[in-house]
Amino acid sequence: MAKKDVKKVIKPVVAKSNKESNSNTINVASNAAVSTISLFEELSKSVITSYKQYLKDLENDQKLRLIDTFLAFLVVVGIIQFSFCLLGGSFPFNAFLGGFSATIGQFVLTVGLRLQNSDSNKDLFNGLLPERAFGEYILASLILHFVIIHFIN
Repeated sequence: MAKKDVKKVIKPVVAKSNKESNSNTINVASNAAVSTISLFEELSKSVITSYKQYLKDLENDQKLRLIDTFLAFLVVVGIIQFSFCLLGGSFPFNAFLGGFSATIGQFVLTVGLRLQNSDSNKDLFNGLLPERAFGEYILASLILHFVIIHFIN
């Protein structure tokens, strides 16, 4: 839908700019700005709709909300670590690598836990209890952090 709207806006402007000379250059820029604003509005509406649907889907499941909050926290921590490395330097590079790897590894393990606890994936993990999935998550997290601590040395 958005691509059709942009084409409709741009085609008449291009046709006018071929017939007339200098005055339509401003019209091309203003119409392009209008189409950009409409694309931005469409994007914001779709993000808001998706977020409302997400909240509606997870209205009763507090476990998945907690897992998603932890995933968002891990993303923020990873961004902070990477930006600190860019701005402040990475003198003990193995410390940066260990911390960043721990963040990414914990994110991957948490996504696996979320997939195993989601109601939409009950068919894939038919015989797996949620308690067992959480136990495997804890064990894998301990192994991950043990390896990272020994990597930092």
